[in-house]
Amino acid sequence: MARLVPEADGQPCIEVYFQYHIKRDRPGLLGDIASLLGMLGFNILQLGGVSEYGRGFLLRTQRPESIDVLRTMLQLMDDVDLAVLRTPTLRDRMALRHGRIIERSDTEARTYRFVRDELGILVDFLGELLKRPGRQVIGVRGQPRVGKTESIVAASVYANKRWTFISSTLLRQTMLRELGHDELMSDQFVYIIDGAVSTLRGDERHLALVDEVMGLPAPIVIEHPDIFVRHSHFGWNVFDLLIELRRYPDEVIQYEAYEQEAARWNGE
Repeated sequence: MARLVPEADGQPCIEVYFQYHIKRDRPGLLGDIASLLGMLGFNILQLGGVSEYGRGFLLRTQRPESIDVLRTMLQLMDDVDLAVLRTPTLRDRMALRHGRIIERSDTEARTYRFVRDELGILVDFLGELLKRPGRQVIGVRGQPRVGKTESIVAASVYANKRWTFISSTLLRQTMLRELGHDELMSDQFVYIIDGAVSTLRGDERHLALVDEVMGLPAPIVIEHPDIFVRHSHFGWNVFDLLIELRRYPDEVIQYEAYEQEAARWNGE
C-alpha cells in the first residue's frame, strides 16, 4: 500500500497520502485531525486544501500498522469522510502543491483534463512525468492554438531536458527526415510529434524517422493522438497516458476541420 523511503536516521519509513472530505466543519477540526495523526506516529510533511470541502496530507511514518488504525478511527468520526489513504501518486502531489485535484476522465482512466487557466498545473504535471527515466509516450489532445505545443516545451524546460520537434506547426511547419547523432541521445531529449502533420503529410523518409523515434527509450509527446492512431500503424496501446487541454471545460475537441485543412496541404 505504501512506499518505503529512507529516513534521516537510516530507518525505513513509509510515505502515505491521506485525504478527507469535510461533512461538518467546526472550529478545531483540523487541529483534532493533526493531533490524531501525531498520536499515531505520523509526521505531516505537507498539507493543504485540495477542494472546497477536502484537505490532503502527505504523511510519513515508521509504524506501518498505524495506517490501518488511522483508517478505523476515521470511520468512527462524524465530521469527516475518509476519501484517500494510499501511496502518494503524482496526481496527489500536484493536488497538494496547487490546491486542486487534476480532473480525470470518467471513461478513460489514463486521461487527465486541463483548461487554459490551469496551464501552470499542466506544465508542472507534465514536467514531472518527463523527468522519469526511460520510454513513455504521452498524447496531448486539444483544438489548434489552445497552447499544447507551448505547454510541452515549457514542461521540457521544467524537466531540464532539451526538446526536438520531429514535426510541428508552432512557428512554421516542421517535418524532419533525419536526426543528427547528438539528437538521438535519448536520455537528454523530449521528442515532440504533431500526429496530424506526420501522418497526413509525412513522406516515406519522415515516417521512417517517426518509427525510429517511437522505438527510442525516451519521453515522446504526440499532439493530436487521435489522428496519429487513425492514420498510422500505431494503436492506442503505445500511449502511457493522455492529456486533454481545452479553452473551457465543455469545449468539444473536434478534428474534422483540421483533417480537411491537412488534406489541402497535399494539393499545395
